[in-house]
Amino acid sequence: MTSAGTMTITLAGTARVEAAAGLRLSLSGLDVVLIVIYFAFVLGIGFALRRVIATSTDFFLSGRSLPAWVTGIAYISANLGAIEILGMSASGAQYGISIVHYYWIGAVPAMVFLGVVMMPFYYGSRVRSVPEYLLRRYDRKTHLVNAIIFVLASVLIAGVNLYALSAVLEALLGIPLAVAIVVSALFVLSYIMLGGLSSAIYNEVMQFFVILAGLIPVVIIAMKLTGGIGGLFAKLSTSGPYFTSAWTGTGLGGHSPIGDWVSLVFGLSFCLSFGYWTTNFAEVQRAMSAKDDNAARLTPIIAAFPKALIPLGIVIPGMAAVLLIPGLGEGGGLEYNYAIPALMNKYLPTGVLGVALTGLLAAFMAGMAANVSSFNAVWTYDIWQDYIRPGRPDSYYLRVGRVTTVVGVFIGILTAFIAAGYTNIANYLQTLFSFFNVPIFLAFIVGMLWRKAGRGSGFWGMVVGALVAFGTWLLYQAHVLSFRSDLAETQWGAIFGFVAGFVAMLIATLFDKPKPLSELNGLVVGLQQRDVQTAAPVRWYRSPVVLGFGALLLCALLYLYIAVV
Repeated sequence: MTSAGTMTITLAGTARVEAAAGLRLSLSGLDVVLIVIYFAFVLGIGFALRRVIATSTDFFLSGRSLPAWVTGIAYISANLGAIEILGMSASGAQYGISIVHYYWIGAVPAMVFLGVVMMPFYYGSRVRSVPEYLLRRYDRKTHLVNAIIFVLASVLIAGVNLYALSAVLEALLGIPLAVAIVVSALFVLSYIMLGGLSSAIYNEVMQFFVILAGLIPVVIIAMKLTGGIGGLFAKLSTSGPYFTSAWTGTGLGGHSPIGDWVSLVFGLSFCLSFGYWTTNFAEVQRAMSAKDDNAARLTPIIAAFPKALIPLGIVIPGMAAVLLIPGLGEGGGLEYNYAIPALMNKYLPTGVLGVALTGLLAAFMAGMAANVSSFNAVWTYDIWQDYIRPGRPDSYYLRVGRVTTVVGVFIGILTAFIAAGYTNIANYLQTLFSFFNVPIFLAFIVGMLWRKAGRGSGFWGMVVGALVAFGTWLLYQAHVLSFRSDLAETQWGAIFGFVAGFVAMLIATLFDKPKPLSELNGLVVGLQQRDVQTAAPVRWYRSPVVLGFGALLLCALLYLYIAVV
C-alpha cells in the first residue's frame, strides 16, 4: 500500500494500464539524453555509496546517520510510486476534488502523529524494524504474524509498482511489457545491491526533485488552459455538485461516493490513514535511518508539507484532463489512468517532455525500491535471524540481506505478471492487504498507550480485526451489506475491524498476564527512552510539535481555499 488513499481506491484506482492508441511518445534526441543522464546518476549514487556499507545496520538502516531533510524527502518520495501518480490523478478525473480528503485528513494528520507520538518509541527503543517492536511489546507469535504479512505485502506491492512502470513504458514508448518488467527490475536491483538503504534514500531524494520537475510543467499548462483553479471548477461544475466541492454530500443522508463524514473522519482519517502511515515499514524505515531522535521525529513531519501540496500536482491536473483530453474515461477513449501521461504527451515540448517522462519513471522506481529495501530488512532481521538462523555474525546477515534483495526483486517480477492479469490493480491490492493494516495499527497503538495489555492480546487483536474487516468486505461483495461505494465500504470495514480487534484485545487481556514494567522500557507511554544526542531542548523551528501544527494548519488553509475559490 502506498498511502491510505491509493490503497482503498477501486473505482478509479489504478486500472490496468494497457497500450493506448494515440498515446505513443515521439522522443527527441534531447529527451533521450535527459533520460540517460538520469539513469547514469542513479547508478552513480549506488557505486559511490558502496564503499560505506560495512555492517548490516549500514545496509538496512543507513547506519542511523542521515539528516532530517534527507530522510524527510526520501519518506515522501518513497510514497510517490506508480499508484500515487497514476491512481490519484485518475481518481481526480473520475471523482473530482473530494479526493483531497485522502491527503489532508487521510495522510497528513497520521504523519504528524507518527513524528510527535510514535517515533520516540521506534527510535528510542532501537528496534530495527516495525515488527521487532511487536516482538518486544507482546510475544513471538504476534511478531511472526506481522513480519509474514509485511514480507508478503512488500513484494506484492513492489510487483504492482513494477507492472505499472512497465505498462507505461509499453504504452508510451512501445517497449514490450515483459521486456520492460525485467529491465526495470534489474535496474532497481542494481542500485539497491550496491548501496543498500542509503542508495535507495539518496536516489529517492533526487527522484523527488525529478518528479517535481516532471509535474510542475503539466500543472502550469493545465491551469493556463483551464483558467486557473477557479476557472477549472467553474467549467467542471456541470459534472455535479460533488465534483468541485470536497464536503458536499458527505452528510449521513448524502450521496458523495467518497463517503459520509463519520466514515471519512473515523474510517479514513483515523483507522486507514494511521494504519498505513504509522506502521508501514517501507515509510518508517526512512525515519529509523535518521541520525538522532529529533531527526527521526522530524522525518514524517517534513514529508507532511509536500504531501499536503501534492494534490495540486496530481489531483488538479487529473480534473483538468477531463476537459483537455477528449473522451477520457469514456468507452473507446483513454482510461482515467492515462490522465497525466496524456497531458504530458499532448502539451509538453521537446526537452520538457523528456524531463516529465523521467519524473514518471523516477516515481515508479522510488515506489518499488521502497518496498524492496523494507522487505529485505524485515526478512533478514525478523524472520531469518529470529526464527531460521539465529546467533550468526553480522557479516552473515549482511550477505543474507544482499541475497534477499535479489530474491525480493525476482519475486516482484513474478507478482508484476500476476498484477497484469487483473483489470484493476487497486482491487487486487485491496483484496490482498487492506484487511491487515488497521488491525496491525490497533496492536501498536493499544500496546503503546496501555501498559496492562496482555502478552498475547496483540495477536488476537490483529487476527480478529482482520477477520471482521475481511468479513465485512465479503458481505458487501455478496450484497448482504450495502455501502454508498467501494470507498465507503473500506472505511466502514476499517472501523468495524478496529472496534472488533480492540474488544478481542480486552478479552484476551483478561486471560493473559501483562509484561512486567522492566520489559516495557522504551515501549509504552511513560517509559520512553530519548536518544542521548537530542536530550537537550531544540530550537522552536526544529520542534516536531511546532512543525506538526504548521502542517495541520496548511491542510486547513488548503481546505478553505478550495471552498472559496
